Amino acid sequence: MTEKSQTLGDSAFQRMKAMILDGTLEPGTRLSEKKFADRLGVSRTPVREAIGQLVSQGLAKRNAGGAPVVSSVSLNEIMEILHVRSLLECEAARKAASAGRPTAELVEIKSKMQGFIDGPRPSPEEHSALDMRLHYAIAEMAGSKLLLELIEQLKVKTGMYDQGSIPDRLIPGCEEHIALIDAVVAQKPEEAGAAMKLHLSNVRESIISHIYHAF
Repeated sequence: MTEKSQTLGDSAFQRMKAMILDGTLEPGTRLSEKKFADRLGVSRTPVREAIGQLVSQGLAKRNAGGAPVVSSVSLNEIMEILHVRSLLECEAARKAASAGRPTAELVEIKSKMQGFIDGPRPSPEEHSALDMRLHYAIAEMAGSKLLLELIEQLKVKTGMYDQGSIPDRLIPGCEEHIALIDAVVAQKPEEAGAAMKLHLSNVRESIISHIYHAF
């Protein structure tokens, strides 16, 4: 594989991944190499590579006929994912608060979160991107590459489920994130772990409530 091909493949992967996470590509959508090559303005080879990455990350799967389609995440799966995320990310938050590493990025994220509360409502894509950035930053501060990889995989699957469809979580979620950032910056491990646990517990409850209100 040439470096150019790999770069195009990575670019195609990131663009297709974004379309899955923001709901542009709904669960069950067939991922045709030709269709997406035309749509992304690349050859079929980078799209084939991108689809392979999507399948490996669980964002896509092969149907009974072998064709790649966008995966779906059931309520039971998302509950299990959130449980595992709580175990991993509470530990990551405690480690991040204990690490004593530079927190300039967290301060910047806090400012943006406060802007979401005070200013114009962000788009689901903007909110999701900042949410991801915060969770990844804390995982990185924890100092474990494996922990970061696991959290990233699980966070992506959570994003597949909600796709910004729970608007009443915007303000509470930002406030929870700010409390989490404050605890990490203040180097208070137990408070950071508790803040992360509360945040993920509220995400879980909001998803359950959202499902029940839909029927």
